[in-house]
Amino acid sequence: MNSLWLSENINLKHFETLNDNISCDVCIIGAGIFGITCAYYLSKAGLKVIVIDKSGISRKTTGHTTAKITSQHGLFYTYLIETYGEQYAKDYLFANQEAIDNIKNIIDVEGIKCDFEYQSNFVYTTNKSEVSKIKKEVDCVNAIGFPANFVTKTGLPFNIEGAIQFKNQAQFNPIKYINSLCDSIIANNGNIYTNTTVYDVKNENNSFSTLTTGGTIQSKYVILASHYPFINFPGMYFIKMYQSSSYIIGVDTKKTLFNGMYITASSPTYSFRTAYYNGKKILLLGGSDHKTGTPITYEESYYNLEYYAKQLYPNCEILFRWDTRDCITLDKIPYIGLFSKTIDNLYLGTGFNKWGMTSSNVAANIICDDILQKKNKYAYVFDSTRVNPIKNRTEVKNMLTESINSIAIKKFKDSNISFDNIPNNSGGIIDINNQKVGIYKDTSGNIFAVKPVCTHLGCLLSWNDADKTWDCPCHGSRFDYMGKNLYDPAFKDLEIFNINF
Repeated sequence: MNSLWLSENINLKHFETLNDNISCDVCIIGAGIFGITCAYYLSKAGLKVIVIDKSGISRKTTGHTTAKITSQHGLFYTYLIETYGEQYAKDYLFANQEAIDNIKNIIDVEGIKCDFEYQSNFVYTTNKSEVSKIKKEVDCVNAIGFPANFVTKTGLPFNIEGAIQFKNQAQFNPIKYINSLCDSIIANNGNIYTNTTVYDVKNENNSFSTLTTGGTIQSKYVILASHYPFINFPGMYFIKMYQSSSYIIGVDTKKTLFNGMYITASSPTYSFRTAYYNGKKILLLGGSDHKTGTPITYEESYYNLEYYAKQLYPNCEILFRWDTRDCITLDKIPYIGLFSKTIDNLYLGTGFNKWGMTSSNVAANIICDDILQKKNKYAYVFDSTRVNPIKNRTEVKNMLTESINSIAIKKFKDSNISFDNIPNNSGGIIDINNQKVGIYKDTSGNIFAVKPVCTHLGCLLSWNDADKTWDCPCHGSRFDYMGKNLYDPAFKDLEIFNINF
């Protein structure tokens, strides 16, 4: 299911597949907004940059975002102040505020037409019991020097009990923005290669060899911008974060729409913003989030949003349906900087916790500053080698327990599902001769059989009936019903079985 951004931009940038051994100053693995922003800054600074991606430009998380550009990350600053102190919370906030300014500056300098609009952002509640939390958040944000407001009136088509408002936040079309950044990268002698999978990075003699399906890239620096790191050691990010899936629908409400961007203060989450489609303003409604790999149905995902939209706008028309996934860190702070203290010049940015538009720019500035030997005053806030997340022993224990319980060898027991129990256009795992087999039957009853074991670390996959995919409950990898890898950290396809029933 294509997003509005990918459907509307039919003239997406296309680049060649790598088919040679080449060299550069900086190899950037991943062509989402973080990787492309890094390449933009570094190429403008005169470094020779190569971007590599296993699919196309921003075809995954960036192409499926809601594209809100905001420093308001839920009711977050009370948590930051109480956990890390006022200065830390202030630096987190103003790092993201500067990211908004940076994005607007790039748009102005490059003359980018990407539907950028300043909007107020609101975290709201319809529950009286949550008003005190919102008022406390307002006080905390004001205390660290940012002007937040408590309001009881918004543009939403229903009454609220209260909301915290951040003014001068923004929204845009991310693909139009990134297309123009790609033009600048190429103009500054950078190179971009797509449909080329990276399967390893080796560090030898102060130089990196990035091994791909089309050749090897030699570089002094490597930036892992692949959403979820596919390199497991020594960083061990697979025990420090998980992936969360959520769903978005594009709606023609048949009515005049509000201004502003909105999200609920607590679960169930509903996110609102407007966007342009064929010259008309439509609603983007998001929510139904869950930990990736949890079995999910259409009714629990897209239908939930569609039902809510029709309650608000009875005559509305659903134009788009898509899902997205985000890396969530244990302490809710992104990992930005060195991949490991033991490896120089290997960087990453990940764990953007659903706020990737600003976080990606924060990450790009911190890492590019380090490569260009500049001091970045916000780097300490997001230090990727910090040990704080591992100190969160309860969540680490839960993640390890779930991973161990999901390892395929631990799950080789009798299945409760038989082949005949799987209806057309659905899937499930069955036992055949004491072996787990993932079965999908299409609408005509044709059978697609895979080995339902994640190619990342061997966890047993679960069937996602909303999107017809095999999802990993451990670290969030995703595969289509034919076994093709869609999302990292896995990069290999599933084993295919030829089975006749």
